[in-house]
Amino acid sequence: MPPAKPAPAPAPDSPPREKSAPQRAMEKLGLARDIDLALHLPLRYEDETRVLSIADAPDGEPVQVEGVVTESRIEQRGRRQLLVRLTDPSESLLLRFLNFYPSHQKTLAVGARVRVRGEARSGFFGREMVHPHFKAVDEHTPLASALTPVYPTSAQLPQAYLRKAVAAALARVPLDEVLPPGTVPAGLPPLREALLRLHHPPAGESMAALEDRSHPAWQRLKFEELLAQQLSQLAAQRERQRLRAPRLRAVPGGLHEQLLAALPFQLTAAQRRVGEEIAADLGRVAAADEGAAADSDGATPMNRLLQGDVGSGKTVVAALAAAVAIDAGWQCALMAPTELLAEQHFRKLVQWLEPLLAARGQSIAWLTGSRKGKARAGMVDKVATGEAALVVGTQAVIQDSVHFARLGLAIIDEQHRFGVAQRLELRRKLALQSLEPHLLMMTATPIPRTLAMTYFADLDVSTIDELPPGRTPVLTKVFADERRSAVIARIADEVAKGRQVYWVCPLIEESEHIDLQNATETHAQLSAALPGMAVGLLHGRLPAAEKAAVMALFAGGQMAVLVATTVIEVGVDVPNASLMVIEHAERFGLSQLHQLRGRVGRGAVASVCVLLYQGPLSPTGKDRLRAMAETTDGFEIARRDLEIRGPGEFMGARQSGDALLRFADLAEDAPLLQRARDAAPPLLARHPAAARAHVARWLDTRADFLKA
Repeated sequence: MPPAKPAPAPAPDSPPREKSAPQRAMEKLGLARDIDLALHLPLRYEDETRVLSIADAPDGEPVQVEGVVTESRIEQRGRRQLLVRLTDPSESLLLRFLNFYPSHQKTLAVGARVRVRGEARSGFFGREMVHPHFKAVDEHTPLASALTPVYPTSAQLPQAYLRKAVAAALARVPLDEVLPPGTVPAGLPPLREALLRLHHPPAGESMAALEDRSHPAWQRLKFEELLAQQLSQLAAQRERQRLRAPRLRAVPGGLHEQLLAALPFQLTAAQRRVGEEIAADLGRVAAADEGAAADSDGATPMNRLLQGDVGSGKTVVAALAAAVAIDAGWQCALMAPTELLAEQHFRKLVQWLEPLLAARGQSIAWLTGSRKGKARAGMVDKVATGEAALVVGTQAVIQDSVHFARLGLAIIDEQHRFGVAQRLELRRKLALQSLEPHLLMMTATPIPRTLAMTYFADLDVSTIDELPPGRTPVLTKVFADERRSAVIARIADEVAKGRQVYWVCPLIEESEHIDLQNATETHAQLSAALPGMAVGLLHGRLPAAEKAAVMALFAGGQMAVLVATTVIEVGVDVPNASLMVIEHAERFGLSQLHQLRGRVGRGAVASVCVLLYQGPLSPTGKDRLRAMAETTDGFEIARRDLEIRGPGEFMGARQSGDALLRFADLAEDAPLLQRARDAAPPLLARHPAAARAHVARWLDTRADFLKA
């Protein structure tokens, strides 16, 4: 018997099959799971459920007609064109193709019956359709039974491929009801029915209700999404309430009282009220957990948003909160998004607190990206030993090399400008401590009510709704760029009166796509037009020392005009500045324009903000400039900004790559939002498993972004 042949060596693993272009395009659109495809809803619909006669087809509207080809020819009129005449019993119609293939000519041969869809228009040679969709039919070919969906897609992902993928996903995906009876508002369809109706609306369905999202199927999806968002926020709030933070109480006669006595001004009633709200949060005894005794040494971590219009005096409220923490033997960190803003806070806090801290043997540390070497190492050591009771800086404050001895309070200014990822990183860093620090976030962009009910639902909100006495309203004027010379003449008048002027530019470099004057050119132009006047230049690429020198000259009154980019958007406080010129104002967001305007009107002198625009204006640009001219109320500005730009700008979430709400609209769907808000607490309390399943279905990983 011959020896057995050795077993063949196992074939090497075959290389993974390369993904097709449509598959890669689907991944890029985030369509990885069946539920992702099921929730990828049509932008619009095509009605292929009926055929009109050619004579009844209205001009300029998408219609479907059917007929027999009576003529088909190629003409050379500047470029090759395929001209096809389609005839039905009522009339004929010319089909014009500027790009075509042999397959077109074959399908559209004389004598063929075809069904075409497009927009009929009256042309020089009679009524015609340019590049209609077409397919060969016979007299018995049935019409579509449902409207044809048109999905958001990309060039690499054909509609036909995406339609098949969505239909297959809808057949597979589990769409069972996870919400207990009575949760969904009456009159709304089950989830599976709602999705099937939105993907494949039956013939005769109202196109208007589908496309303006007022259809009950849309209302069901919006409610589901809003409920998931509310549940996520509520769960995050409950989770934080189970954590423990140090209980911080001001000491009688201590730093808090000393600071109040040393301030060179009286607090407004609004500042006193929010200061008391924050102090109560910091000193509140932690609630008992499930029948256990309350923890007299611990507190529930404060998670509060302090909002106030530009110039309302948030920094002093932050200083008083810091004083409470330091009084109790803990450290406070204040983090700002830019070095310039951090420095403004630092100067004020040094002025108010440093003499009082020095008497206690404590100091204020300054940590930014530009502080290097021994100077930085010395500050880091003071933070680690606890000598630095207050730490002020940029995101350098939360770098891995910075260790706090006893961090009890973290204050984040203009929190939305840090972005989602940075805020998540801060939360992770704070969570490493045995006790969670209290968190106070500040913003000069007031939060509209609907936004406070959604993305900030897990926060307590304090509002400074009163400006300090002596502030004058800022008059806003809108001029076309052709009035530039008149504006420069006004600058000369203001400077002659001893006033100072800001001129803000949107870019510091020429862009081949956006033809804007840059800050350097404008600085040169103004220097030439205003001889004998000191004109400074400030932008983000200047070294820190140069920025500080320029700001010192302007703040000290030695510089009359400051040409700057938006680095002066927040925090800069020069009471003598009475005129703000914003160049290419149409390029700025509404809240940013309002922030910039807030740099003037900080003293007793009447102030003006001039918005220079380059026409023609887009509808959005007109809306922004009109809003700025009509109101100085930050809350009204915020409401209009939400309408124009959506919630992502308020949240600093654009970089997350996810729309924060895909289906619901905060302006349009406030009643649904209230229903979801009312339904979330009992659902989380009585049906926690259903609540978790609902959030997982809708938010997946995006729940983290809502917690930031």
